[in-house]
Amino acid sequence: MYAILDIETTGGKFNEEGITEIAVYKFDGHEIVDQLITLINPEKEIQPFVVRLTGINSGMLKNAPKFHEIAKRLVEITEGCIIVAHNTVFDYRILQTEFRRLGFDFQRETLCTVDLTKKLIPDLESYSLGKLCKTLCIPVSNRHRAEGDALATVKLFKLLIDKDVEKTIIKSSVKHGIEKELSSKFQTILDDLPSEPGVFYIHDINGTILYIGKGKDIKKGMNKILLKTSKKGKTIQKLLTSVTYEKTGNELINALKFQNEVKVHKPKYNFNLTQNIESIEFSNPNLIIVDKGRASGEKSVVLIEDNSVLGFCFVDLEYQLNHIEVLKSMVTPIKNNKANRYIIKNYLQKNKVQKIIRF
Repeated sequence: MYAILDIETTGGKFNEEGITEIAVYKFDGHEIVDQLITLINPEKEIQPFVVRLTGINSGMLKNAPKFHEIAKRLVEITEGCIIVAHNTVFDYRILQTEFRRLGFDFQRETLCTVDLTKKLIPDLESYSLGKLCKTLCIPVSNRHRAEGDALATVKLFKLLIDKDVEKTIIKSSVKHGIEKELSSKFQTILDDLPSEPGVFYIHDINGTILYIGKGKDIKKGMNKILLKTSKKGKTIQKLLTSVTYEKTGNELINALKFQNEVKVHKPKYNFNLTQNIESIEFSNPNLIIVDKGRASGEKSVVLIEDNSVLGFCFVDLEYQLNHIEVLKSMVTPIKNNKANRYIIKNYLQKNKVQKIIRF
């Protein structure tokens, strides 16, 4: 039995989206035997681009049920079913996030019609739902609404079932999800991470650094790693034992520290950071770039002297900013290479910092 579904959301920050509409068709492999179609009041703002795409606005949702009011029905209609969606990673993540907010551990097996189509109908130009429906002559209406997209996915899935004569491809493509104990371990790791800018380090049982990541929000950056379904992502998830982190206060220090740490530690699962960048000169050869630090009252500093990047540090006294020799003694040195120079120059072109001191 399958629960074929589509979800429309508010858009917004990763794992902070809310559901605005959901359609679920319970499918026995031959026909639809049950369905749930409803708007949902997400109790949060809908991003303007989503309103334009779906036509769903806040006014339409004022009297719609909230997620907790339809949660029991969702559990019942998907019980004993394999969840099927076009890009299941997204829809299943959204469902699990909503249930997690209610304190419920929602676990189902899943199938993705994107992955299935790639296996059963290879070498197509596009595997988006709209393009597939056009290519395969699948009738579709009410695009970018949950009911229309879910019904189109039912029709696509029927076609894929017919093409998989031996039913071996569909069977082998079912994902059984993260084991509950593994999910619990991941949640414990996430609970200990801050929602602040920084660099994080994933360690194996021996303390070896497997992977270094960065983000405006350390917790969200790590959460993205835990949600990856690629071979590398699953390997990291399997091997990780602990996660450590360092706050950086802002994205400039984030980028510089990340670049420096990957070069130093050379983690097995990070990509090579070599870049083909032309030589970069700063408009002023002597700069102290001052921006917010990791805590109230603290400032971050990037020091450039004679057009060379010396490094970065954190200060909490104006005296330190006014004495270049003091700053030199405090900085964490980084290489004066083209990559670091590019990071700084590119950041300054696109972002405002608190202060730039020329000396």
